[in-house]
Amino acid sequence: MELFHFALDNAGLLLSRTIEHIALVGVAVGIAALTGVPIGIAITKNERVAQSVLYLASIIVTIPSIALFGIMIPVLSLIGHGIGYVPAVIAVLLYSQLPIIRNTYTAINNVNPALREAARGIGMSPNQRLRLVEIPLAVPVIMAGVRTAVVLNIGVMAIAAYIGAGGLGTFISRGISQSDPRQLIVGAIAVSLLAIIVDYSLLYLQKRLTPKGMSREAAAS
Repeated sequence: MELFHFALDNAGLLLSRTIEHIALVGVAVGIAALTGVPIGIAITKNERVAQSVLYLASIIVTIPSIALFGIMIPVLSLIGHGIGYVPAVIAVLLYSQLPIIRNTYTAINNVNPALREAARGIGMSPNQRLRLVEIPLAVPVIMAGVRTAVVLNIGVMAIAAYIGAGGLGTFISRGISQSDPRQLIVGAIAVSLLAIIVDYSLLYLQKRLTPKGMSREAAAS
């Protein structure tokens, strides 16, 4: 009951921090999608380059978020953005690259060769095949990568509160520093609920973007 009353008393702050959290993750993952999808498509042309890019993205994901924030503070301080919004967005942008690039690369590579040949047979150029055949078929897998990136980085962004980025992580950081379990637990629950809600929302969007023929094939199987 104490947690419930605390949440009610701070409902306005919870809402503003939630919106702040969504905005931070949305900007970072949005930029990651705008960069990661073209990279994933480009590396399908060269297997060696693909393995190098995916290996580099995998290394970035293994860096602990606190360590990555620590690295960026002195670097970004040179341009006056050592703490706060900018390093938080850059960190989440970097962490989002692997699932988006990998899923895009896998999806484009796994397009049925017969469909490619059919598109080539009716006179489509490589760009037309990519835009009209390959990308629409790859959308469900690409969206799955975006979902993974968003859910993963909702948690990472909570840690960014320690560098002044804001968001729901402020409840967790203050709960720890002030030895206040109410703030800590409410913050943790809010982050978890946000991740679940956003994941299901993106799953709905993924289903809406899936071509109808593919949806029927999935249901039949």
